[in-house]
Amino acid sequence: MARRLISTGSPFEARIGYSRAVVVDGWVFVAGTTGYDYASMTMPDRVEAQCANALATISAALAEAGASLDDVVRVRYILPDPAEFPACWPALSEAFARARPAATMISAGLMEPEMKIEIEATARLSA
Repeated sequence: MARRLISTGSPFEARIGYSRAVVVDGWVFVAGTTGYDYASMTMPDRVEAQCANALATISAALAEAGASLDDVVRVRYILPDPAEFPACWPALSEAFARARPAATMISAGLMEPEMKIEIEATARLSA
């Protein structure tokens, strides 16, 4: 069983000791991803922009694994303030329009106070 690690170059990956995604046995497990713009290492103020950044990072990791958002079978959304979740629905419904994955929204604190959403995804590679 081959195991492949995918990194986005985020300083958090090296500092904390994790991979953005792990590909194993036909599955792609994408780590919890926040809304940083890794090119500028900035965090937008609005949850919608953070959601869009997180989805872009997840999409890039999936592409490197040979998958796409259409292959996602499970997604978890974590937000410190659940009242902000509806603002993300348009981006989420567009991103997962075809996959329609099983989904859960959890309200919990995140690592930094400026973080408004974290998204974790699991995808199955196409045969």
